[in-house]
Amino acid sequence: MKGKIRVGTRGSKLAVRQTEIAINALKSVCPDTEFEIKVIKTTGDTFWDRPLYEMRGKGFFIKEIEEALLSGEIDLAVHSMKDVPTEITKGLKIAAILKREDPRDAFVSFDFKCLEELPENSVVGTSSFRRLFQIEMLKKNIRVVPIRGNVETRIRKMKTENLSGLILAYCGLKRLGLEKYAKSIIPREVIVPPAGQGAIGIEIREESELFGILRAVNDEVTSKEVELERRIQMLIGGGCHVPFGVNVESCGEFFVLYAFYVAQGEKYPVIIREKAKWSDSLEFALYVADRLKAPHIRGAKELDSLS
Repeated sequence: MKGKIRVGTRGSKLAVRQTEIAINALKSVCPDTEFEIKVIKTTGDTFWDRPLYEMRGKGFFIKEIEEALLSGEIDLAVHSMKDVPTEITKGLKIAAILKREDPRDAFVSFDFKCLEELPENSVVGTSSFRRLFQIEMLKKNIRVVPIRGNVETRIRKMKTENLSGLILAYCGLKRLGLEKYAKSIIPREVIVPPAGQGAIGIEIREESELFGILRAVNDEVTSKEVELERRIQMLIGGGCHVPFGVNVESCGEFFVLYAFYVAQGEKYPVIIREKAKWSDSLEFALYVADRLKAPHIRGAKELDSLS
């Protein structure tokens, strides 16, 4: 395919780097095509004075990009799948999800090797409601404070704001070449990642002729994992406003699912770790969502079929 394809993205270094990754994948199947990156400022890039979970609405990092896609200003959009609401905007569709980078969170610190090593009264920065609850479960004698900004800004703030450490997505550090700052990668059993973390999605208009090309760069395993995570998120109504994490790790014909959820008004979380067959994934999603929401088990700390 010849001609030019206009690609919409946010303007952060990480967003642009992820867009470059997507373009490189597309160039492998259409080498004669020219790609133009168009940076679009989103609502999430405008308000840095408060955590995302205190903002109303959804799609903070994609709304304006989708508007440009619908208007024809761009031909496709590149997103972090964790930023994409489970209900896709009418007239658009996710046409491809690239092979996933490591979805786990990382502990970043100048002074300590891991979360467990933090002394009493340490201060940890994170922008996530999900991480806040899980950190406080692990370390009840430390303080968790909100921190916003791009990856490099947060690392700088760790020193200027005298923080003991940060929790960041390891995939972002790795894509930016900043993995040296990750003192440890946090197991899924300790902090469950959000749906879609580590996965790059490519969105187009429903009638776009680019669909066939994009399917050639779609990673089937990642797509299955992310689809199941997002299905469960949709069933419980999870997002950045609630402490919810879900991650699926594929193992051939099986997968292992990790989930964490604190329902509104509840004090205790439900934590699930279970193995199931891909052939049973649709029924399994309903089963997991019911267990996460069921009032009679919300007092249980963990429901683990693998132990």
